[in-house]
Amino acid sequence: MLRQIIVMFCSLLVLLVSPDWAQAQTTAGKQGALFKIEQGERTLYLFGTIHVGAADFYPLEPQLSSLLEQAPVLALEIDPLGDPQTLARMVQRYGMQARGKAATATLPAPWRMRLDRLLRQYHIEASSVTTMKPWLLASLLTVSEFSVQGYDTALAVDAYLSRQAHQRGKKVLELESAESQMALFDSMSDAQQLIFLQEAIAGIEARDQASQARAIGEAWRKADVAALDALASKAEQDDSYSGRFVQTVLLEGRNPALADGMQRLMGQANHAVAAIGILHLVGKQSVPELLRQRGLRVQRLY
Repeated sequence: MLRQIIVMFCSLLVLLVSPDWAQAQTTAGKQGALFKIEQGERTLYLFGTIHVGAADFYPLEPQLSSLLEQAPVLALEIDPLGDPQTLARMVQRYGMQARGKAATATLPAPWRMRLDRLLRQYHIEASSVTTMKPWLLASLLTVSEFSVQGYDTALAVDAYLSRQAHQRGKKVLELESAESQMALFDSMSDAQQLIFLQEAIAGIEARDQASQARAIGEAWRKADVAALDALASKAEQDDSYSGRFVQTVLLEGRNPALADGMQRLMGQANHAVAAIGILHLVGKQSVPELLRQRGLRVQRLY
């Protein structure tokens, strides 16, 4: 069940801090996935990110670093280094319950006990999450489990790319907005959000989340095409409520607009780099596949 990997983006907005990138050291090899998109005389490079990271992810591999150095524009889903006040307002609007309403008020008692165990396990004060909507609480639990597995939102690939671009005076373009992304989660009914939370709890307890965190982290770290394709196939076959929500709403539902954004970007700038979540780059309805269907030349570099 890969849904929690996707919900990472919101916790990135909430928990992002400014890490000391100078401490990150590695011998850079291929990471993620990189595509070359061509239409006429225009070229765009499309890179797949994950919304968490580890110190040994950095610096990124030389080919991508060179492309970023030459690119006039870096396009991201959203800029994690954008206005924090705007992000906070969106979290408040879409991620928090109305005053006096507890997120877990209608959660059956056995599930509340299971949730309380996880909160204690992650050293999270129960009082600090009472106003979170269930989908945001599920996201927080996921971030906590990823942290246990060694992945940190403060070292997210998106944040690293944004920082590099801003430091070099590059233009950073947002393909989406925090509001549009969070509104998708908030489109779930109260009952559906409770299912979403329950499936997150069950996945963590069953150690599914731990194995998924390691699987996607290693697949991204090694640019493992076969492993990434296997993750995409597994996501497409996930028939849980949250699995279907992620596949139909958060991936397939967003991919056409992201593909539109790629084409607009190519009309505005040549040799730009776009970086979006890697699960948008794999699968039958991926952004590269949609662009290929529209007649653009798509080459997977790795």
